[in-house]
Amino acid sequence: MITLYGIPNCGTVSKARKWLAARGIEFQFHNFKKDGLDRDTLQNWVKQLGWEVLLNKRGMTWRKLPDEQKKDLDEAKAINIMLENTSIIKRPVLDIGGQYSVGFKPEQYEQILP
Repeated sequence: MITLYGIPNCGTVSKARKWLAARGIEFQFHNFKKDGLDRDTLQNWVKQLGWEVLLNKRGMTWRKLPDEQKKDLDEAKAINIMLENTSIIKRPVLDIGGQYSVGFKPEQYEQILP
């Protein structure tokens, strides 16, 4: 089973969804905003990808965080920030049977999908 995690109004998530649909690849969409995100799922992503890959420091959500939260960042603190502010997670996260990929580029998906 393939699951695409993200938020529906994100342009990159929208491109990934359209790319998958155009190729007839079945997937489940998991909306962070509506469906939430549990700690175990996020920890699995962090274990495989690293929190530095998942934490989007370029977006508005990061810029709006108080400086105190951004200070002395480590894995535990980053996980808590991502659980409290799912919009700060780089999107989309693609789960292909427990193998994860972050972001979307057509050539990236062509390599990892059957």
